[in-house]
Amino acid sequence: MLTPNETAALKQHRIKVLLVDDQTIIGEAMRRMVGDEADIDFHYCKDPTQAIQLANKISPTIILQDLVMPEVDGLTLVRYFRANKITREVPLIVLSSKEEANTKAQAFAVGANDYLVKLPDRLEVLARIRHHSAGYINFLEKNEALQELAKANRFIRKTFGRYLSDDVVDTILESPEGAALGGEKRVVTVVITDLRGFTATCERLPAEDVVMILNIYLETMTEIVLKYQGTINEFIGDSIVVVFGAPIIRHDDAKRAVACAVEMQLAMDEVNHQCMAHDYPTIEQGIGINTGEVIVGNIGSKKRTKYDVIGHNVNLASRIESYTVGGQIFISESTHQACEDILKTEDHIEVMPKGIKKPITIYEVGGIWGEYHLFLPEKMAMDLVSLAQPLFILFTILSGKHASEEAYSGNLTKLSDKVAEIQTNIATEKLTNIRLTLFNYLNEEITTELYAKVMGNVHDSPTTLTFHFTSIPPEAKDFLKNLCQLDI
Repeated sequence: MLTPNETAALKQHRIKVLLVDDQTIIGEAMRRMVGDEADIDFHYCKDPTQAIQLANKISPTIILQDLVMPEVDGLTLVRYFRANKITREVPLIVLSSKEEANTKAQAFAVGANDYLVKLPDRLEVLARIRHHSAGYINFLEKNEALQELAKANRFIRKTFGRYLSDDVVDTILESPEGAALGGEKRVVTVVITDLRGFTATCERLPAEDVVMILNIYLETMTEIVLKYQGTINEFIGDSIVVVFGAPIIRHDDAKRAVACAVEMQLAMDEVNHQCMAHDYPTIEQGIGINTGEVIVGNIGSKKRTKYDVIGHNVNLASRIESYTVGGQIFISESTHQACEDILKTEDHIEVMPKGIKKPITIYEVGGIWGEYHLFLPEKMAMDLVSLAQPLFILFTILSGKHASEEAYSGNLTKLSDKVAEIQTNIATEKLTNIRLTLFNYLNEEITTELYAKVMGNVHDSPTTLTFHFTSIPPEAKDFLKNLCQLDI
């Protein structure tokens, strides 16, 4: 009687019997014993020299073999079967007319699994064939399952290896339950990067150049993220959303996130070196970081599922990033608290992001001590050149990606490679994004696509704003350079 496991195994693979015996009468007798069974395929080989070749062709689940045959000794043939890759693990029953302990011992010593004196009883033969075959079929199915698992793991490693570090992938593969892939609330640190003014840059470049710049940037940043064991949640155009704390939680998620961000900023020199080698424009990156509770898990439908991180704290990280200019890293109060003991900050600012009920404080990161010991370059004092004659400009205030309809006038009075001062009749909040229309001294329009961020009020009477350029189109760059002989 077969066990339930043996019965289940037999549903996947049919029993294939290979009988090797030089006596045709034995072959016919065995065929009559087992050949009519519905679950058994019977194969007979009279010539022992052809047995290996036939076995390789049919892949038997059990071999019955005579012990005494011409041309090839039975024990030698057992050794051949065990040396052959396809039959190495196949159960083998020796058939012999000798009922001797020494003969049996020799057969087992060279690799036989069982021993029967021929001609055996039909019920006994069938029982042993089914028993040994079920065990071998279980062995085959386990190997097949392992191969499928290995295939799935290779797919997971190939797919997620582009977004997760090797040890994170290893943890998921070794302990899937530890990855908690179901939806749940969890405290994570979210890092969001964005290229300053890249949208405007894209409009001036061929599509293939835009893709090449993005590939240079994303490839460099991805390597750094994986180095710090972050999870790349998604690429959104020129932005990267990185999560520390999902799917794997670590005690130092916030600190690794900040260290990662610092190294990402430091790596922009290499990114721009590669860009300039291809005659592409240089680019700048802003980074925002926030730590807080989010919902993580598989989101979507049966046909398409995405492991995602959603919630207010993801949005807040994006809002914080929007306050940066190129080269800056801003972090939330919660991230600051998690890293305060090893954090170097340059400044802190109170802001009121969209969707937030009360003002929050964000901190500008200058570096991180401890095991990371990474620091951004020291800020240089702004050396603004006073223009001999103020330059008329118009500007609009941006809300997100959209400009207001009202344009304000002003005069550009001082200038450096990245910073300028304008006198205007309207006070504008710090970190406000603006779009400027630039004119020459003949009141001819130079560009309408000069972008900047307000860094503060220098004077109140008249109102004088200082702002940092975030995107300078080539025509504006050339004009301003000629204007003040600046290397912009």
